[in-house]
Amino acid sequence: MTTAQLGAAPRGGVEHVFPLPHTAGAVSALRGRIRTVLTDWNLAADITEDVLLVVSELLTNAIVHALPPATLTLSHSHMDTGEAVRVEVTDMGPAHLAGPSASPLDPDEHGRGLRIVTALATRCGIRVHSGGTSRWAELPFGQN
Repeated sequence: MTTAQLGAAPRGGVEHVFPLPHTAGAVSALRGRIRTVLTDWNLAADITEDVLLVVSELLTNAIVHALPPATLTLSHSHMDTGEAVRVEVTDMGPAHLAGPSASPLDPDEHGRGLRIVTALATRCGIRVHSGGTSRWAELPFGQN
């Protein structure tokens, strides 16, 4: 993952912020709301599905591994290199101390989410700040 911001400053755009309830079904409910936004932005079906997968992975990561509250920020920006959708999930950081877990997660069921995000995004990263920890990814959909 990279946190570099060189040559990619957004120029205008649209932003939506969604709170993430730490409840069963929260990811599915937010995916439906995000799909509506992406449809309004007239994104191609393949880009929409990639963005929804990134949304699912980052939200699930926040629910499983972090402390509430969490929010999702979805933005459509005009970048120097074209248009992009930015997905950013901010949470309050780790839900447990670093180190070996008392009940390790099954590698067949967990641990691939951030690799999926990295594979789909042109840029992604993690930013720790006074408001918590933000994990973000940008997916391009247009060229200048």
